[in-house]
Amino acid sequence: MKKEILIAIENVEIYPVISLLIFVLFFIGMAWWVLKADRNYVDHMKSLPVHDGNPKNDNTYEKE
Repeated sequence: MKKEILIAIENVEIYPVISLLIFVLFFIGMAWWVLKADRNYVDHMKSLPVHDGNPKNDNTYEKE
């Protein structure tokens, strides 16, 4: 039944190509962002899960 439905859709072969293209572009974009991210920003985000809320120990992100 699934084959019959997919066969009935016109130009159905383009959807896997579009899906792969979107995935590859997203992956490349994320890899580029990770490689170009500011090191201070990454360190700040890394410390957020263990932040105790004490202003004395606050290691805030400050772009230099």
